[in-house]
Amino acid sequence: MTEFSGKVVLVTGGAGHIGRAICARFLQAGATVIACGRREPEQAIRHGDREAHFIAADIRDPEASQALIAEIAAVHGGIDILVNNAGGGPPIEAATASPRLTEKVLALNLLAPLVLSQQAHQYLASGSGPGSIINISSVSGARPSPGSTAYGAAKAGLLSATKSLAMEWGPHIRVNALIVGLVHHDAGIDHYGGEAGFQRVADMLPLKRMAEPEDIAKAVTMLCSDDAAYISGATLEVDGGGEVPVFLHLASEAESPK
Repeated sequence: MTEFSGKVVLVTGGAGHIGRAICARFLQAGATVIACGRREPEQAIRHGDREAHFIAADIRDPEASQALIAEIAAVHGGIDILVNNAGGGPPIEAATASPRLTEKVLALNLLAPLVLSQQAHQYLASGSGPGSIINISSVSGARPSPGSTAYGAAKAGLLSATKSLAMEWGPHIRVNALIVGLVHHDAGIDHYGGEAGFQRVADMLPLKRMAEPEDIAKAVTMLCSDDAAYISGATLEVDGGGEVPVFLHLASEAESPK
């Protein structure tokens, strides 16, 4: 795969489970990959004999993200693809969430990708072809998100920003988003109550499994490819067919013989 040879790609949150998979996919396709995060990862981000360059930066700080963009431009001459992947937030009831925590969640999941996109705009718009921005959103931004209201609101805002930026920045930059569903990784099994709970949740999905990080990475590179040259302002659902409504399971359990 050499489709992205000569392209410079920035992946925020590049050392996380999904971020690593996105970096590896672009490395495999020949791109020069820069990953960023708050802390240097213990293991290098690699695919085969190719390695992503990591730059430590807290993208919630506009000065830090501006310095990140400036360093990449100085070394590589510009940026062709920006993947706003960094995100997350702790589960907490809205009634007890502190204003400071809410600010941090909004800063990471909405303000940081928006500001970083603005800072990268001049480079994304001045390459040999249209630049590309991929915003990694979540099902939490497309349906109710009890227990993570601020996170869901931020991800919903990111979906709105995707469509607005696509309209404002075309034809020089394409902007698209992924609505990511449940993703399998070992660190998250406890969140679902252990292996049994994890498998039960996975079995409720139409494809009977959670996404692997590589599933997300493949969707990212597809939207950045020439095959998607006429796709902008789109939100692609990568959720295995969606979450089956709970009422169907409740009804099924009620009908099951005791």
